[in-house]
Amino acid sequence: MLTNMYRIGVDVGGTNTDAALLDVQALNTPGRGVIASHKTSTTPDITSGITNAIRAVLAEGSTSVGNADLGSHVLSVTIGTTHFVNALIEADARRLSRVAVVRLCGPYTRMLPPFTDFPKGLRQIIEGGAYYLGGGLEVDGREITPLDRDEVAACVKKIQAASIDTIAIVGVFSPLDTEGRHEDTCKKIIAEIDPSLNVVCSHGVGPPGLLARENATILNAAILATARRTISGFGAAMRRLRLGCPLYLSQNDGTLISAEAAAAYPIKTFASGPTNSMTGAAFLAGLDSRGAEKSADSENFQTLVVDIGGTTTDVCALLPSGFPRPAPNYVDVGGVRTAFAMPEVVSIGLGGGSKVKVDADTGTVTVGPDSVGHRLTECARIFGGSDLTTSDIAVASGDADELGDPKAIAELKASLPASTVAAARATIRTMLEKVVDQMRVSAAPIHVLLVGGGSLLLPPGDSLSNVARCTRPIHHGAANAVGAAIAKVSGEVDTIVLLEGRDERDVVDAAKAQAVQAAVDAGADAEDVRIVAVESIPLQYVHNKATRLIVKAVGRLATPTSLPPRLDVDETNVEAADAVEVDEGAKEHREPPVPAAKPALLVDLSEYRPEVCDGVWYISEVDLDLIATGTGVLGTGGGGPSYQELLHGLHLLEHGGARGKMRVVAPPSLDDDALVCFGSWYGAPSVINERISSGGEITKGIDMLKAILHIDSFQAVLTDEIGGGNGMSAFATGVHYDIPVVDGDAMGRAYPTMYHAIPYVYGQPIAPCALSDAQGNVNVIMSADSPERVERLLRTAAVELGLGCAVCAKPLPGNVIKKYVVPNTISQAWYLGRAVHIARRSKTSLTDAIFATTTGKVLFTGKIVSVSRDVTRGYTMGRVLIAPVSDDGGDSESAASSEAPHMLIPFQNEYLYAAWSDAKGTETRELVCTVPDLISILGHDGEALGSQELRYGLRVTVIGMPAHPLWKTEKGLAVGGPAGFDLDIPFTGVGEYSPPRSVIEEYGS
Repeated sequence: MLTNMYRIGVDVGGTNTDAALLDVQALNTPGRGVIASHKTSTTPDITSGITNAIRAVLAEGSTSVGNADLGSHVLSVTIGTTHFVNALIEADARRLSRVAVVRLCGPYTRMLPPFTDFPKGLRQIIEGGAYYLGGGLEVDGREITPLDRDEVAACVKKIQAASIDTIAIVGVFSPLDTEGRHEDTCKKIIAEIDPSLNVVCSHGVGPPGLLARENATILNAAILATARRTISGFGAAMRRLRLGCPLYLSQNDGTLISAEAAAAYPIKTFASGPTNSMTGAAFLAGLDSRGAEKSADSENFQTLVVDIGGTTTDVCALLPSGFPRPAPNYVDVGGVRTAFAMPEVVSIGLGGGSKVKVDADTGTVTVGPDSVGHRLTECARIFGGSDLTTSDIAVASGDADELGDPKAIAELKASLPASTVAAARATIRTMLEKVVDQMRVSAAPIHVLLVGGGSLLLPPGDSLSNVARCTRPIHHGAANAVGAAIAKVSGEVDTIVLLEGRDERDVVDAAKAQAVQAAVDAGADAEDVRIVAVESIPLQYVHNKATRLIVKAVGRLATPTSLPPRLDVDETNVEAADAVEVDEGAKEHREPPVPAAKPALLVDLSEYRPEVCDGVWYISEVDLDLIATGTGVLGTGGGGPSYQELLHGLHLLEHGGARGKMRVVAPPSLDDDALVCFGSWYGAPSVINERISSGGEITKGIDMLKAILHIDSFQAVLTDEIGGGNGMSAFATGVHYDIPVVDGDAMGRAYPTMYHAIPYVYGQPIAPCALSDAQGNVNVIMSADSPERVERLLRTAAVELGLGCAVCAKPLPGNVIKKYVVPNTISQAWYLGRAVHIARRSKTSLTDAIFATTTGKVLFTGKIVSVSRDVTRGYTMGRVLIAPVSDDGGDSESAASSEAPHMLIPFQNEYLYAAWSDAKGTETRELVCTVPDLISILGHDGEALGSQELRYGLRVTVIGMPAHPLWKTEKGLAVGGPAGFDLDIPFTGVGEYSPPRSVIEEYGS
């Protein structure tokens, strides 16, 4: 057994570089094993600051433990840095490469080209062209088309001619391609042609969901050269210090990654800075071992970490495990949507270097977001500079007399008015109180762990009005470095498996063993590795039991059997790493770029007026953004992804000549005998998310029906279902034929089958009906004995077509549409979206805003504690159990054993009913709401969650909304009520239906 073993953690921020030295054998002592810590300014070349910080803690540690050569007992160095992600946030062309994207997709994915949702500034720097090649897989493992070597070679020549040296390869369903038939083979072909090209394959970067995985792959490729150079610099710093131990970087989830792996996948380290601070704070406060805290009166706390750095303040809620609360679903990185597991962190422009400004006319004091960053010792007045900063305010208040030059401090205190100091302190306190309120998840008292070098902005003994307890853990100033030092090692499997004909337990056990081995291979102690998460998510509508399987294993870093070698290196002979300019500080603090897919952020929605002229509503980018949010709320868990349709609509408005053609009219404007066409996406949302359509499938099916029925033209197009992505699919159809979209839909929500459209419930014909895909296949059902039979025939054909296609039913005349349409649902989606966006921006109640526009009520608020899914008759059946939010607001198991009522919501793609249950999910048979009334589950940001997005730990609000009266008749309930889903329960509603407001009527005058 080795003795005197140490680990070093380093965190490189925009202002300061922190280092901490920990005794591995004293981690459970009151001092938490911290032998030494040191804070130094981040240097322009980064590596010098790292070298200085590590050298300082080694010197201090050597003195403390009496070991002159303590460096020979260092087992590892772990570095966390925001350098890579800041290059993207700042759109710094010096540190980003242009990237060519090669999609292996056959005829698919053209609807959404690469870089579609990149902010324009970042896109101009990174975009290096898009190439669509053969290849890619169906969800059942079949090839879409074969990979063509000659086609790859021709593509490489084009990329070379464009002087691009970095390539992102993205194959459809590549996470399913465990044999590497396509992406890896394509990479080998490219390497044979030109070994100098940098190539990144998407299956090593992200999970299923093509666009988010592709975005992450592009970002990873763009930063690759900088990452290699920077990590090489980290290695040079260790050589200068003669440290022969392994070098690690901390990942987004608070675990470790080797330097070699980080150089290949730098995107996995993007969120490591905030995560280090959060895990370090929990460790120093002892929450990693004690779990949820309780006060003397046994009242639980919700614990927030407030990390005040030099430029920003990061706030995160802690789980009792000591890890940060994860962000739900997708995460924006530099304005780009990715699907990484990152902590849910809210940042504001407040730090020790934030500039304090006083308006000469009004005397108003403002703080930040501009910052002097790492130039604090040059620019702040306490160091003789000319900029008034928050650190100056802290010193002038008498809270940090040890900071700064005594002479400069005396001059500051003599010249700075007390009123300015008081106003700045009040502003700082208000900023912190607001961001704490933003992160709280319950009414329980808040315990803040205050860490970071800028924590002097809130002096000891001072607190926030909305905080019950404020604690500065020991070594709080180095919590980020401590978090890096104590990080564990993880191994993860995230793939799609085909379970048909296989024992699911054997498949899961094999995935567990693979995850454990991945953790051990990454450096974890084999005796300590344990499985911390297993999630099995069946894909909707598939017949081969295709299932997304996510398994994660975590263990502490293994202790070597012998001490690492002490390098005998002459520092003067170590080749200096390339200088890389520091990420923050040299520039003014800037807010992150607005994502291209969020145009509503660019306008004042309270003043925004949609364009309505002569009874026609002309759709803008802002309208699309609002409608996308609203269709999610109306989706009741289904309807497919709204995000893709939003991007498609934005792309058409910008590049497709859609302006003036993308328009909406009210149902009464239709002529009785004019024909209205239908067309929507049909299949499994999980497939549609991955095998993105070509964009022409719907119109191909409509054209087939036109030919069969000898139809010349249509007056308008009607949305089949307003819920989810299908609620927006008609916009592109309207643009194609230059006809308007009717303000309404055939369901008033989302339902899992075609025959759930109201016209078919009341006897209107569904056939002839066409099913079409991107490869030119069109399947037409001329007639059937019932709408249910049409659905079964369509579903069988859809499986053969890969479960991602378009369905187009028989066009119907205007008088039928006016009789059976649910009116004004596009308007309803618009009003809902506007309400959510305004409430989110103003930090007011999301549900109050929603119900100011739509009739309904809150059914429950809580945390998802269980999700089960199975495939029955081709449909994803499941149940989600929601517990009341535990008092600590964290990931507390106390909620699961509580006697408080839980809510159980079964779903068949869409949510079927909500009922009270106990903590085990046993129903009390007390119903809260059932179909056809709408049940929607909202995330903390007001965005609706599809049934495929439900996962353990998410904080959610369940709302109910009344369905249209046509669903409440005997015929309507027989199809769309509980009986239509073979449920032996009575219909239970949530109130009387109120017709939605009309945008055309309100804004047309």
